[in-house]
Amino acid sequence: MGWMHESRMTLKLAFPLMIGQLSQMLLGVADTVMVGHLGVTELAALTFANTLFHVPFVFGMGVLTAVSVFSSNARGGENADRAVESCRNGAWLALGLGLVLFAGAMVLSEHLHVFGQPAEVTERAKVFFRILMASMVPGLVSIALKNHADALNRPWPSFWIFLGGVVLNIVLNALLIHGLAGFPELGFEGAAWATLIARVMILVGMFVWFAKSEALSGWVPLRWSGRPGWSGVRRLASMGFPASIQMLCEVSAFSVAGLLMGRFGKDALAAHQIAITLAATAFMIPLGLSMALTVRIGEALGAGEFQRFRRIAVSGWLLVTGYALLAAGFFLICGEWLASLFVGSPEVVALGASLLVIVGVFQVVDGLQVASSAMLRGLQDARVPALMGFTAYWLVGLPTSAWLAFSLGIGAPGVWWGLAAGLFVACVTLGPRLWKRAGRAIAPS
Repeated sequence: MGWMHESRMTLKLAFPLMIGQLSQMLLGVADTVMVGHLGVTELAALTFANTLFHVPFVFGMGVLTAVSVFSSNARGGENADRAVESCRNGAWLALGLGLVLFAGAMVLSEHLHVFGQPAEVTERAKVFFRILMASMVPGLVSIALKNHADALNRPWPSFWIFLGGVVLNIVLNALLIHGLAGFPELGFEGAAWATLIARVMILVGMFVWFAKSEALSGWVPLRWSGRPGWSGVRRLASMGFPASIQMLCEVSAFSVAGLLMGRFGKDALAAHQIAITLAATAFMIPLGLSMALTVRIGEALGAGEFQRFRRIAVSGWLLVTGYALLAAGFFLICGEWLASLFVGSPEVVALGASLLVIVGVFQVVDGLQVASSAMLRGLQDARVPALMGFTAYWLVGLPTSAWLAFSLGIGAPGVWWGLAAGLFVACVTLGPRLWKRAGRAIAPS
């Protein structure tokens, strides 16, 4: 009964987070579908730009998971002042990260040829990449605010705000790509401008809600313009950076896999974009569950309820496994139909369908590893899991991808089988560590 109770409580918090994560993925899905109809070169350029964008973006998101941890600890301990400090310092940290990453992207955009992609793809991606990176600044700040609200068990308003941003992005895609209703016809770059505008409006919506909400009164800053508490920022960073390294190891492995796919031509890169878009969309459900598990473990830690750790862990594993089995069956049965929704090329559809078979195979281990790593973050355990992530994805996954794809001549599917191997290693290392840490029933140092 303890596991069932914890499962219900996790689902209650996770439901809006899962739907919110899915809605955010619709930003990328809408771009992929709409740009895919412009041609294979444009779809390949979108893949390349998104590959470069997601590495720093996920790094920033990983750092900001510390806001969830410290805000949930404060809520568990009923300490509103600590929660306010976590929120304000998290927003400042997000702003600084966003600006630094955007500045680095402006320099990188002049040297995209070093990644060895087809010349027409890199040239087409340059402006799109710059605009997309500009959207990182409002994107990261809004995520910091959302993490704080989720940790306070107030996920629904931010869900509606972010969903509104998704709808706005889709509408602006249609208007700016094709020049409808008097808007300028920007073509491929119109999708990037739509994303930037949508993320700015999401941030505005979050600030307005924080200012007007009575439920958040006393738990959010009254003023944002004051100097940040640098000791608090450092504390967030000391927790967030190791967590971001772990997340970055996984995402960068998939990004490097995208670069490897470019070696097989435009069709392989377009098929990879289809597979990665659908895999990432399916991943949003266990990711939303994992975000709720971080908050629930963090709240139990703040309240000193250490005996609940293992019950929360087991309930989390059961929930993600149940979902992953359903997702696996869907990918294995409907892969070709799903690929055909994105592009008309028979060659791309066939290759995309073969990659989606692999996506179906690794669903369970992918869900379990993200749930375990999230609960370890809730226990303020991030350094060793980061090392485990590096080992799984960079010492096992990517070398296996290169070996299968090039040495054994399997080609594009070999890249994805290597990624599956990395996810398996992450699953079987993170899970036992979580069980051991949760079983100590003491506050971690």
